[in-house]
Amino acid sequence: MYANIMIAIDGSQESLQAVHQALSLVGRGLRAEIALVNVQEPASLLQLATQDSDAIAAAAVEAGEHLMAEGAALLDAAGVGYSMEVVLGEPATVLVDMAEEIDADLVLLGARGMGAIESVLVGSVSKAVISRCTRPVLVVKLPEDPAQAVLGDEPDTEEVES
Repeated sequence: MYANIMIAIDGSQESLQAVHQALSLVGRGLRAEIALVNVQEPASLLQLATQDSDAIAAAAVEAGEHLMAEGAALLDAAGVGYSMEVVLGEPATVLVDMAEEIDADLVLLGARGMGAIESVLVGSVSKAVISRCTRPVLVVKLPEDPAQAVLGDEPDTEEVES
Protein backbone atom coordinates (compact mmCIF):
# COMPACT_ATOMS: atom_id res chain seq x y z
CA MET A 1 0.00 0.00 0.00
CA TYR A 2 2.34 2.77 1.21
CA ALA A 3 6.00 1.80 0.80
CA ASN A 4 7.49 5.32 0.77
CA ILE A 5 6.15 7.92 3.17
CA MET A 6 7.38 11.50 3.08
CA ILE A 7 6.77 13.65 6.16
CA ALA A 8 7.17 17.42 5.91
CA ILE A 9 8.74 18.66 9.14
CA ASP A 10 8.93 22.33 10.09
CA GLY A 11 9.18 22.04 13.86
CA SER A 12 5.49 22.80 14.44
CA GLN A 13 3.34 20.64 16.68
CA GLU A 14 1.25 19.77 13.62
CA SER A 15 4.28 18.37 11.80
CA LEU A 16 5.22 16.32 14.87
CA GLN A 17 1.66 15.02 14.90
CA ALA A 18 2.29 13.87 11.32
CA VAL A 19 5.20 11.78 12.65
CA HIS A 20 2.84 10.30 15.26
CA GLN A 21 0.42 9.45 12.45
CA ALA A 22 3.18 7.65 10.55
CA LEU A 23 4.10 5.77 13.73
CA SER A 24 0.46 4.79 14.11
CA LEU A 25 0.51 3.31 10.60
CA VAL A 26 3.75 1.46 11.34
CA GLY A 27 2.24 0.20 14.61
CA ARG A 28 -0.55 -1.36 12.57
CA GLY A 29 1.95 -3.35 10.54
CA LEU A 30 2.75 -1.00 7.68
CA ARG A 31 6.29 -1.47 6.41
CA ALA A 32 7.50 1.69 4.76
CA GLU A 33 10.55 3.80 4.13
CA ILE A 34 10.10 7.15 5.87
CA ALA A 35 11.69 10.36 4.65
CA LEU A 36 11.65 13.45 6.85
CA VAL A 37 11.87 16.58 4.70
CA ASN A 38 12.47 20.13 5.87
CA VAL A 39 12.30 23.09 3.51
CA GLN A 40 14.33 26.20 4.28
CA GLU A 41 13.58 29.49 2.56
CA PRO A 42 16.43 30.55 0.25
CA ALA A 43 18.71 33.39 1.29
CA SER A 44 17.67 36.93 0.41
CA LEU A 45 19.66 38.99 -2.08
CA LEU A 46 20.92 41.11 0.81
CA GLN A 47 22.18 38.03 2.64
CA LEU A 48 23.85 36.72 -0.49
CA ALA A 49 25.51 40.10 -1.11
CA THR A 50 26.80 40.52 2.45
CA GLN A 51 27.53 36.99 3.66
CA ASP A 52 29.39 33.91 2.49
CA SER A 53 27.02 31.69 0.48
CA ASP A 54 28.57 28.50 1.88
CA ALA A 55 28.01 29.74 5.43
CA ILE A 56 24.40 30.63 4.58
CA ALA A 57 23.79 27.17 3.11
CA ALA A 58 25.42 25.48 6.11
CA ALA A 59 23.27 27.52 8.50
CA ALA A 60 20.13 26.55 6.56
CA VAL A 61 21.01 22.86 6.73
CA GLU A 62 21.78 23.14 10.44
CA ALA A 63 18.47 24.91 11.07
CA GLY A 64 16.57 22.25 9.12
CA GLU A 65 18.26 19.43 10.99
CA HIS A 66 17.45 21.15 14.29
CA LEU A 67 13.78 21.45 13.32
CA MET A 68 13.65 17.75 12.37
CA ALA A 69 15.41 16.56 15.54
CA GLU A 70 12.26 16.00 17.60
CA GLY A 71 10.56 14.07 14.81
CA ALA A 72 13.70 12.01 14.31
CA ALA A 73 13.83 11.31 18.06
CA LEU A 74 10.26 10.00 17.96
CA LEU A 75 11.16 7.64 15.11
CA ASP A 76 14.39 6.58 16.87
CA ALA A 77 12.48 5.82 20.08
CA ALA A 78 10.07 3.63 18.13
CA GLY A 79 12.93 1.86 16.32
CA VAL A 80 11.71 3.04 12.92
CA GLY A 81 14.30 3.79 10.23
CA TYR A 82 14.18 6.98 8.23
CA SER A 83 16.16 9.39 6.09
CA MET A 84 16.38 13.18 6.50
CA GLU A 85 16.61 15.81 3.80
CA VAL A 86 16.94 19.58 4.10
CA VAL A 87 16.09 21.42 0.88
CA LEU A 88 16.16 25.13 0.00
CA GLY A 89 13.23 26.71 -1.82
CA GLU A 90 9.58 27.66 -1.69
CA PRO A 91 7.99 25.09 0.67
CA ALA A 92 4.98 23.91 -1.35
CA THR A 93 6.91 23.64 -4.61
CA VAL A 94 9.80 21.79 -2.97
CA LEU A 95 7.49 19.36 -1.16
CA VAL A 96 5.63 18.52 -4.36
CA ASP A 97 8.93 18.06 -6.24
CA MET A 98 10.41 15.93 -3.42
CA ALA A 99 7.33 13.68 -3.35
CA GLU A 100 7.90 12.95 -7.03
CA GLU A 101 11.67 12.62 -6.68
CA ILE A 102 11.52 10.04 -3.88
CA ASP A 103 8.46 8.33 -5.38
CA ALA A 104 6.40 8.91 -2.22
CA ASP A 105 3.25 6.82 -1.95
CA LEU A 106 1.96 9.13 0.78
CA VAL A 107 2.81 12.68 1.84
CA LEU A 108 2.12 13.63 5.46
CA LEU A 109 2.13 17.25 6.56
CA GLY A 110 0.70 19.41 9.28
CA ALA A 111 -2.41 21.45 8.66
CA ARG A 112 -0.56 24.60 9.68
CA GLY A 113 3.15 25.35 9.69
CA MET A 114 5.47 27.65 11.60
CA GLY A 115 6.42 30.13 8.90
CA ALA A 116 5.46 33.78 9.37
CA ILE A 117 3.33 33.86 6.24
CA GLU A 118 1.85 30.41 6.87
CA SER A 119 0.70 31.45 10.34
CA VAL A 120 -1.28 34.31 8.82
CA LEU A 121 -2.55 32.35 5.82
CA VAL A 122 -3.60 29.28 7.78
CA GLY A 123 -2.57 26.16 5.94
CA SER A 124 -1.33 27.88 2.78
CA VAL A 125 1.47 25.34 2.26
CA SER A 126 -0.76 22.34 2.94
CA LYS A 127 -3.44 23.73 0.59
CA ALA A 128 -0.86 24.29 -2.15
CA VAL A 129 0.59 20.79 -1.73
CA ILE A 130 -2.90 19.26 -1.87
CA SER A 131 -3.75 21.13 -5.05
CA ARG A 132 -0.45 20.47 -6.87
CA CYS A 133 0.73 17.07 -5.67
CA THR A 134 -0.06 14.00 -7.76
CA ARG A 135 0.56 11.76 -4.72
CA PRO A 136 -1.92 11.04 -1.90
CA VAL A 137 -1.65 13.70 0.80
CA LEU A 138 -2.65 13.30 4.43
CA VAL A 139 -3.05 16.59 6.31
CA VAL A 140 -2.71 16.15 10.06
CA LYS A 141 -4.31 18.48 12.58
CA LEU A 142 -3.65 18.73 16.29
CA PRO A 143 -6.27 17.01 18.40
CA GLU A 144 -8.68 19.25 20.29
CA ASP A 145 -7.30 17.85 23.56
CA PRO A 146 -3.66 19.07 23.76
CA ALA A 147 -2.78 16.09 25.98
CA GLN A 148 -3.40 13.76 23.03
CA ALA A 149 -0.72 15.52 20.98
CA VAL A 150 1.83 14.94 23.74
CA LEU A 151 0.77 11.33 24.25
CA GLY A 152 0.71 10.59 20.53
CA ASP A 153 -2.88 9.33 20.45
CA GLU A 154 -4.77 9.29 17.19
CA PRO A 155 -4.55 12.71 15.51
CA ASP A 156 -7.35 14.30 13.53
CA THR A 157 -6.60 13.87 9.84
CA GLU A 158 -7.94 14.83 6.45
CA GLU A 159 -6.96 12.50 3.64
CA VAL A 160 -7.01 13.90 0.14
CA GLU A 161 -6.42 11.56 -2.76
CA SER A 162 -4.92 13.20 -5.83
